[in-house]
Amino acid sequence: MPDQVTINEVGPRDGLQSQNRILPVSGRLQLIRALEAAGLSRIEAGSFVSPKAVPAMAETDVLLHSLEQTERNGRASYSFLIPNTRGYELAREAGAESVTMVVYASETMARRNARMGMADAELAACQIIDLARADGIEVIVIVAVSFRCPFEGAVDPAVVHKIAARFVDAGIHRLVLADTIGAADPAQVSALLGALAREHGPGVLGCHFHDTRAMALANVYAALDAGVRWFDSSIGGLGGCPFAPGASGNVATEDVVVMLRQMGMETGIDTGALLAASDLATELTGTAPGGRVREWLRGQVGS
Repeated sequence: MPDQVTINEVGPRDGLQSQNRILPVSGRLQLIRALEAAGLSRIEAGSFVSPKAVPAMAETDVLLHSLEQTERNGRASYSFLIPNTRGYELAREAGAESVTMVVYASETMARRNARMGMADAELAACQIIDLARADGIEVIVIVAVSFRCPFEGAVDPAVVHKIAARFVDAGIHRLVLADTIGAADPAQVSALLGALAREHGPGVLGCHFHDTRAMALANVYAALDAGVRWFDSSIGGLGGCPFAPGASGNVATEDVVVMLRQMGMETGIDTGALLAASDLATELTGTAPGGRVREWLRGQVGS
């Protein structure tokens, strides 16, 4: 059997949250449907945050209700970003089955993004994990700036190890290390993920890479070599953290999928339908650059 890799598509949330063009729920729903048609089984569909702070994520409850109208075997598993307990309550009330939370590997990033320190952000996350366990809701934890912070520079791997131990022990579904500003290199990724995989097992780990310095695919490969089989990516390369200077687009889903397929790994994703989703992302936003493989892929699909 081919080696199975899960692609967690983050375009409908991370990719759209900082776009100048605010998509209505109908547009966000259209993009998610196209991603599902391509075979994406995991999609970060939105976030339960203040619409004043992030207008692009307004009416996520309406979006979730629309998604739930699809038959179970015809839709993906959706996760929703939550910033705090209130966000968790809104997600739970709307019927979310999976939530994503962010913790931080640097103090300055925590205060800039969450307006609280690292320790307070971790405490809040642990409290939500307890609530989610009682409610039967899956929890994914992202460790922002796991490799380098735009304000403090290089991150000590020991800090990430400490965070990982705390949350893996808490029984979360997935711990995702985020290269928030795209500053990591394959050697760093190999060392950190290799050590974490030996300590906790690779099955609980995931990675979220940005392509700022054109090393995202190399970093995906390094993480694969460490045993990681869960990767966040964004259709058309959409995205970037509005609170982290220098954070350009996420690694494009089409680039990751084509690389994995060529390596003989299985994602369950149809590249022709994925190309259509990438074109749709560009049409809807006017800014999605598309993966570097998109034009090659267009020639393959058309031949």
